[in-house]
Order: sequence, then C-alpha cells, then structure tokens
Amino acid sequence: MYEHIADAMKTPAIVRLQDNLYVARFETMKIYSTLAAVRHLIESGKVRRGGTLIDSSSGIYAYALALACHQYGMKCHIVGSTTVDRVLKVQLEILGATIEQVDPSASLKLDQKQRVERIQEILEDRPDVHWMQQYHSDIHYLGYQEFADLVRKEIHSDELTVVGGVGSGASTGGLVTHLRKSLPDVELCGIQPFGSISFGSEGIEDPEVIIAGIGSSIPFRNVHYELYDRIHWISFRHAMSGSVELLRQHAVFAGLSTGAGYLAARWEARRAPDRPHLFIASDTGHRYVDAVFTRHAEALPLDQLAPTPAHNLQELTFPWSVMEWKRRSYDINEAENPR
Repeated sequence: MYEHIADAMKTPAIVRLQDNLYVARFETMKIYSTLAAVRHLIESGKVRRGGTLIDSSSGIYAYALALACHQYGMKCHIVGSTTVDRVLKVQLEILGATIEQVDPSASLKLDQKQRVERIQEILEDRPDVHWMQQYHSDIHYLGYQEFADLVRKEIHSDELTVVGGVGSGASTGGLVTHLRKSLPDVELCGIQPFGSISFGSEGIEDPEVIIAGIGSSIPFRNVHYELYDRIHWISFRHAMSGSVELLRQHAVFAGLSTGAGYLAARWEARRAPDRPHLFIASDTGHRYVDAVFTRHAEALPLDQLAPTPAHNLQELTFPWSVMEWKRRSYDINEAENPR
C-alpha cells in the first residue's frame, strides 16, 4: 500500500512491444527525480518543510515537483512555458502550487530565456526561495537508481540499448549512469529536436515546432555528453508520426517525445536484433491531442522513414539524422564540433 499518490504514479509499466523492443510507459516520469531531490534537500537541512521551491518547466517537471511538494509539505512555484495547458495548470493550482507563464514566444530559445530571467528576478526579491535547478543540479540524478533497479529486474540481459529524449539530461543520463554501475555495456541513444543547442543543431530550424522538453536553447550542466553513444535529431512531423503509430499499433497513448523515441528505437532494434532496446514514454498523450493526434491522417508511414547518417555536426540533415557520438565530451561555450 502506498502512503502518497506520487509513490504510486512514479513507477512505469514496462511493456514488451516486440521481440527486442520495450517501452517504459510513465504517467509522468520526473516524479522519480523530484521525490528524491526534495527528500535529500530536507534530510540535508538545505530546506525546511513549509519553505518554497521554485523552478522552470514546460510541463512534466512542474507536475512532478508539485506532487513532491504536496507529499513533503513544501510550497511550490512554477515559472511555466506557454506549453503548460489549462488542464495541467488547474491541477497545479489545486495541488497548492502557484504558476506564472511567460509571454508567448516564437522560439524555444526565447521561451527558456524568459523563464530563467524571471526566476532570477524572483530570487532577488525572495532570498528564502530555493531554486531546484532541474537543468543544472546533479541532485536530479539521485532518483533514477530506483528506475534502474526496475529495468534490471524486468529486462534480463547483460546488454541493453536505452533510447530517450535528452532534455535536461537527468532522466536518460540518470538511468544509464545507475545501470552502468553493474552493466557497463549499456548503450544510450539520445533524442534531440532540430534547433537545440545541446549537441549542436541550433543552426537548423524545424519549420513546424520545437519539441518542448527534450531540447535546449541554453547550456544545461546536467547534460553529460560523455554518457551518449548515438544521437538522433528528429523533426516534429516524424515525431508526430511515431506517436500516432505507437497508439495505432500498440495502443500506447503517449507524448510527442515518445513518438520520436519510438521511431528511433524501432530503427535501432532492427540494426541489432539480438539486443534488447528500451525507449522511454515520459508522459501520456493528453496534452498533445490537438497538436498531434487530431492530425493522425497526416502521419507518415514509419517503414518508409530512415535517418541520414552524419559523420559530424556539419552534416546534420533535416528531417532525421543520426550520428555516432561515442561518449565524447562537448563544450557548447567553445562551439567546437566533435569529430
């Protein structure tokens, strides 16, 4: 029996879709991260129950942090993206969180920049508020030990390829960091949208939309580039097609980043049929109904889609590229493309 709904919600269902392809289907993934982070802050004395925690979010993290604050008796304030929809906003308010959204912007870069600037303004006026820094604090890696234990229990193999969105770096990075403690040969394939500064595709624009949550317009210190074996850059239209096909073929209703993960994981699984592949469905598809699922007639046949291999970042090609990253480092500030 669970003592709080957050403990029940954090655990994913791991479903086998075909011989070597699995999905970890979450209701909302980052509860692992926020529960462990908030508990650690309280136990270490860095925050006190009743205090206020603040962070920026495009959706998933906001809900997870609000749940963790509800469980541990903390106040929660979210500086949200315009992608935080009415349904989520109402839930946050009833949970006791306060939320303010930045003005609508035409780009991920401006949206994230505005959110961070607003947090800085709040911190100047409210020194008692603790900034969670999901993009920069390695405290967010702690919670994924439990997820790694579940994966080892459910998928019995010394070999595994994990596929998932890069985002802040903590989810895929945290999972694989803990998995490699006992399984050093675990591969990690990251998903990036075009236009993201992480992994260097900021010069290529997606004409439709940036996939919120898995890209970045500012450097994220929680992205540890040396963890990643391959990177897939996937367009909105291809990700949308993956989300629709995942629901059609396997009845899994999940978000846009999951559609990109499914597309990449299918391709990876066909390349290595003897190796199990696990992709991450970080949230459900409800907030993507209008932007994605009502457009199901526009979905492209996945069997006709394939990535263009790139040997360096100058060769990235829209709408889908893949590159062997080989666990190399990358310094955004130096803007040196790894070879």
